[in-house]
Amino acid sequence: MIFGITLIVLSIIAVPSLLLSKKPNAKELLEKIEPYQGWIGLIFCFYGIWGIVFSILNLGWISTFPIWWGTLLAGNIIQAVLGFMLGFSLINKYVLSKNDTVKDNAIILREKLAPKQGKLGLIGIVVGIWMIVANILFF
Repeated sequence: MIFGITLIVLSIIAVPSLLLSKKPNAKELLEKIEPYQGWIGLIFCFYGIWGIVFSILNLGWISTFPIWWGTLLAGNIIQAVLGFMLGFSLINKYVLSKNDTVKDNAIILREKLAPKQGKLGLIGIVVGIWMIVANILFF
C-alpha cells in the first residue's frame, strides 16, 4: 500500500496543471514544494529502484499473486522514471555540470521527456490507486 501512496503523491507533484485545475489555492503549495522538487524526485527515484529490486527479489509471487506482482513492478518502474524526471535538474546541476558535451546531451534528452511527464503522471495516479486496491484485494 505504501508503494501506491508514494506513487500517487509523486504523480501529483509531476502533474501540477491537474492539481491547479481542481484547487486554485494549490499554486501556493506547489510554489513551496518547487525548490525541493529535485530532491523529492531523487528520493522517489531511488525508492522506485528499490521497489523494482524488491519485485525481482520476490519473483516467487508470480505463481501465487501474478496480478499483484505485475502491478508492483509496473508501479515502481513508473515511480523510478517520474522520480528521475523530477530530479533531473539536480542531477544536471551536480553530476553533469562538469562536462559540457554530456550536459548538452542531457538537456536534449530532458526536452524529449518533458512532454511525456504529464501523461506519465496521470498513468502514475491510476496505477497508484490500483496498487492500493490490489493490495486490499490480494492481501
